[in-house]
Amino acid sequence: MSVEAAEPAAPEVSTRRLDLLLDVPLDVTVELGRSRMTIQDLLGLTPGSVIELDKIAGEPLDIVVNDRLIARGEAVVINDKFGIRITDIISKAERIARLR
Repeated sequence: MSVEAAEPAAPEVSTRRLDLLLDVPLDVTVELGRSRMTIQDLLGLTPGSVIELDKIAGEPLDIVVNDRLIARGEAVVINDKFGIRITDIISKAERIARLR
């Protein structure tokens, strides 16, 4: 019995496989920061209340896809709407390490 090495997939086959994933929707979130509060404090919030976050002003914002950090960026304004300019993409090795 002989063992044969598997041949690499042809480029067009790999492209077709990737094409199947390109339309999968993802939840993208930009996180300004986090805070922890009691239910009593939460129920006491009113218009004008301020919640202090754990990030320092000017610190990069986290860009999260399906609850996984993938990049960091800075807030920008584009035509009266907020946006985010990506300044750093998390390395593949770091993303894999975060999965563990």
